[in-house]
Amino acid sequence: MNEEPTPDAGAGEQGGAEPGDRDDADGGDTFGVGIHVTAEEFRFVVHVPADIDSGWSDPEAFQRRIEEVTWDVLDKEETLRSLSETASAGETVTIGTVSMRPPGTVVSHTLSAPEVRSTENP
Repeated sequence: MNEEPTPDAGAGEQGGAEPGDRDDADGGDTFGVGIHVTAEEFRFVVHVPADIDSGWSDPEAFQRRIEEVTWDVLDKEETLRSLSETASAGETVTIGTVSMRPPGTVVSHTLSAPEVRSTENP
């Protein structure tokens, strides 16, 4: 399996503090972060708010910034290894959110590595 995630903008999700929400309280947008697993690769997925701040003029730039923040917080190799052991092809595993203001100032995040599923019987 290819261990190089590729940026991919996903559809925004709706609801309270869900990934992809606009957060006007601190002036940031909250982007959901996930990894989509295929038989050949991992794809880095960013869920974009429907009501995104107009200051984001370059979608590729904020996706790169979110990916950079994600791998600064999480151990990339360990996270991808865990996914290869636990996630099925076709599954998208949510690993948290990143809230940012243009041009890329991180306000907060809820990133955490996926939990390894136990293969042992209780």
